[in-house]
Amino acid sequence: MKKIITLCLSLCMTAALAAPAYALEYSIDAPDDYDFGRNTSIDVIHTADGGAMRNEDVSKNAALIPPVFGSESMNALHTGEYLTPNLAPRTLPTAGAVISGNGDVVTPGSTVSSGNGYQPAVLFTDVTSELYYINGSLGKIEIPTLGLSVRIYQGTDSKTLAKGVGHFEDTSIWEGNVCLAAHNRGANSYFGQIHTLNIGDKITLTTKLGTRTYKVTDVSKVSETDRSGLADASENLLTLYTCVRNQRDQRWCVTAVET
Repeated sequence: MKKIITLCLSLCMTAALAAPAYALEYSIDAPDDYDFGRNTSIDVIHTADGGAMRNEDVSKNAALIPPVFGSESMNALHTGEYLTPNLAPRTLPTAGAVISGNGDVVTPGSTVSSGNGYQPAVLFTDVTSELYYINGSLGKIEIPTLGLSVRIYQGTDSKTLAKGVGHFEDTSIWEGNVCLAAHNRGANSYFGQIHTLNIGDKITLTTKLGTRTYKVTDVSKVSETDRSGLADASENLLTLYTCVRNQRDQRWCVTAVET
């Protein structure tokens, strides 16, 4: 009897192993209006609003890995390393930021072209002898909110800042990014209260080339070695610097854009 049972079990196991295995057959059609992630190739171009982002590459190829936390440029927009450097776009991501080296790093404060012959489109006006007023100034800056109206002189040394607001010599005086500095304390503390400015406050710059009105877009504290705010720009900006009381290694930086 046991032999018969054993034989039956052996035959069942043999039959089971010999049966062919078939994969389940199914078909799932993707919905017409899917809401999951779309293709991230270079062909994904934002054109919906027809405005500021028109024809802008919003694919992963233009994505940046943010700078290291605590670094001087950690709060600077559009800076860092490209996520896919071999696919990085060869266009200027933002005003004041340029592609350097082989196009794998975006850094502020540089006008070096990329290895592909790319030259950043920036605005810049040199200080020439024709732009000086008879009193030796280059113009004046007015901040109604602070009741400030003071003349601008070339240079940022202590002798110059004793007379008024100083103009950073390596920056533009009209087109592009105009950068100025002044003391924050003492008899000539012209920029002593710029850190109290609010977003939207108006600043007026007057030179022999005309008068421009700017509105404040950012008030921040930066390291004394952070010179990213002095970078050339493709739009008309006004950047103001002054010291921070009792913090020698820090500076107040006010950025304003032409209205």
